[in-house]
Amino acid sequence: MHVLVVHDNKRTGQQRLSRITHWEGSDGISPITWDGAEPVDLEAIEAIPGMPGEYLALTGRGIVYRLKVTGGTATVVDYTPLPAIGEGDDFESFALVAQNGKLAALWADRGAGADRPATLYAAPLTFASWGQPLFGAVTRRAYRAPYPTDDGARHISEISVTDSGRIIVTSAADAGDDGPFDSAVSDAGRVNVSAAGRVRVTLAAPATVLGTFPQYKIEAVECLPGSAEAVLGSDDENLGGYVRTMSYCGT
Repeated sequence: MHVLVVHDNKRTGQQRLSRITHWEGSDGISPITWDGAEPVDLEAIEAIPGMPGEYLALTGRGIVYRLKVTGGTATVVDYTPLPAIGEGDDFESFALVAQNGKLAALWADRGAGADRPATLYAAPLTFASWGQPLFGAVTRRAYRAPYPTDDGARHISEISVTDSGRIIVTSAADAGDDGPFDSAVSDAGRVNVSAAGRVRVTLAAPATVLGTFPQYKIEAVECLPGSAEAVLGSDDENLGGYVRTMSYCGT
């Protein structure tokens, strides 16, 4: 298994992207060289369906970078801001879905505690001939995590979409660089992309908690194509981080 991970570094010259390899009990991580305009605070990355070696990566403030990854180098093809950025939005999540020959993107302002639910955004996605991502009409849905419910908890810290269109989200509570942390993975609803490219998001009421992870701050989830397995990644600040798999992505 090979997965790309982003680093939320902010200073010039710091690592932006790495590859984690897991094979027959052996694990390794190798840096990827970033070639092009340098982002600040990368938070999510997603493979573009049907375009091998190409990815979209998102910063916390909503800048999307289209990348071509060859060997140990990621080359910036183009970059653009997300549409419809709301006041105070802070993004940690991004997912792509391919249905009926069309693409759509999902992303979310993470929210913060009882006073600010997450805002889940969705839009059709195409690409200009020169490579720029182009977003269509945007829809919004408010989302409150069923767990954790701490003050300041991030209702959506990452998103993935299963092959059947289930929306899998992570939520996380962060009390500081030394914790304590708390997290959950939930089934938040479904997304549908019509043959005409229209995107419909239906959120569950309430969402179904699939698993809880006390002492960990999960900020990454990716449903592996053709599999029920989800790759989870935690960023536990001064306590390090972990990658694991769980069977959350079946039908």
